[in-house]
Amino acid sequence: MFLLTSASPAVTIEDSWPGYSLDLFSYPAHYAGDLDCVIIPHGVIMDRTERLARNIMDDLGNHDIVVLCVLKGGYQFSADLVDRIKALSCNSNRTIPMRVHFIRLKSYLNDQSTEDLHIVGAEDLSFLTGKNVLIVEAIVGTGKTMKTLLKHVQAFKPNMIKVAGVAFFLITHFSYLSDVGFEIPNRFVVGYALDYNEYFRDLNVSWYKCFII
Repeated sequence: MFLLTSASPAVTIEDSWPGYSLDLFSYPAHYAGDLDCVIIPHGVIMDRTERLARNIMDDLGNHDIVVLCVLKGGYQFSADLVDRIKALSCNSNRTIPMRVHFIRLKSYLNDQSTEDLHIVGAEDLSFLTGKNVLIVEAIVGTGKTMKTLLKHVQAFKPNMIKVAGVAFFLITHFSYLSDVGFEIPNRFVVGYALDYNEYFRDLNVSWYKCFII
């Protein structure tokens, strides 16, 4: 049975939001001139992630889940989300036994999404059959990548699928997003493990999520 739970509302950042000045934050000097502004400070991301973890606990408490982390961009959000779910499991009457599996998707060339999608580590996901699956992704742009992944995962007949993401773009709305942190303007973002041609992953994720100029 394939089931998507209803989506919870996200924090909306309007297209007119100018972001925070870079002068308010510390960042590596080798990226001077490459960054535009700070869109979401790290502390805000952490507070929102804690709430998403609570939503997931409310939906899936006392049920085993398989966390399917989408690399590379999703690794930081996945780690933070799993840590907060574990903390809630240790400090409440409900608990969520978790397994974590990693797959890698690649569909971007520079800052453009391409038609070619490569899925690494997802050749045999038969262990998902009958399981509650939480797909954890960093950001959803055009939605083509996620739709392809959902179709692939669905073929293994999981009991339920939830999709958790840090953000998706204001111009796009997807019914399959169960728990999402932020709706953001349609601009290319880096930081918090998001990259541009593998650069910018080394940004201090304790401080900011940034726009590329």
